[in-house]
Amino acid sequence: MASSDASTSAGAASVPRSLAATSPRYGEKAITAVLFVAAALSVVVTTAIVLSLAVPAVRFFREVSVGEFLTGTVWAPRIGEGSFGVLPVVVGTLMVVAFALAVAVPIGLASAIYLSEYARPRVRRVVKPLLEILQGIPTVAIGLFAFWFMKPLAERLLPFLPWRGPFSIGVAGVAVGLMIVPLVASVSEDAMRSVPMSLREAAHGLGARKLAVTVRVVVPAAVSGIMASIVLAISRAVGETMIVLIAAGAGNPNLVFDPTKGAQTMTAYIGGVATGDIPTGTLEYDTIFAVGALLFLMTLTMNLLAVRMVRRFREVYE
Repeated sequence: MASSDASTSAGAASVPRSLAATSPRYGEKAITAVLFVAAALSVVVTTAIVLSLAVPAVRFFREVSVGEFLTGTVWAPRIGEGSFGVLPVVVGTLMVVAFALAVAVPIGLASAIYLSEYARPRVRRVVKPLLEILQGIPTVAIGLFAFWFMKPLAERLLPFLPWRGPFSIGVAGVAVGLMIVPLVASVSEDAMRSVPMSLREAAHGLGARKLAVTVRVVVPAAVSGIMASIVLAISRAVGETMIVLIAAGAGNPNLVFDPTKGAQTMTAYIGGVATGDIPTGTLEYDTIFAVGALLFLMTLTMNLLAVRMVRRFREVYE
């Protein structure tokens, strides 16, 4: 008995008291330093972006009142003495987002439900990569497709609408929606696939059919991921430039609610004007940064609200 106690104490004495390495781990320190530099760089870049927008924007609002900028219904900074009501380009941007979501959310969610709940593994392995490849199509190509094909097709299918001119904000929004369908479908499908199989089995055990399980169990359980996909889609639609610049035009300075007419968006204005032809330091030059700052604030507010909603409806499974 004494010998066993002695051996036990000897074994305990041979175990090191600390798991720390006897020599410095320079590799781990280097990795930690690289990660810190990357995190700090992101903060520095974000701060630089905010400052680059804020300084010219403040200079702009010294010449133009905030009330005129936010409530004016004509946006024509380069015509005559200039009219600086940003409401037309804001409405144009929101119309593009509305049409894009009307197309992308139903098609994307239906695709995600099919891939997650109904598609066979072989079909999923083929369709999912193809769907993600669609995200890599250049937006210029989609814009040309909308201008040369979708706009004439819409005129033939809907001849009772008052189509005028070669541009249409509605067609541009539908084209943006087709562009972000793969984004909604891919992220939503990942969220649905992450729902535990036990929830499905429990619902089937209670006698629920496949459609009821999908609609009443899987989709509500994955609602946080679905909302995240919609938020990403909105951000993508708000920031799209080339499609709306080609399909919606950039020459209408007035407030437009008719989807059959051309209209201007915030990103299209920035992309069309920031070409190097405007002298720096002028009021016309500062309009680019004023619109950019407003777009930044709108996107930031939307993302903060979306993050709060996602946290509220998030489901955590063990």
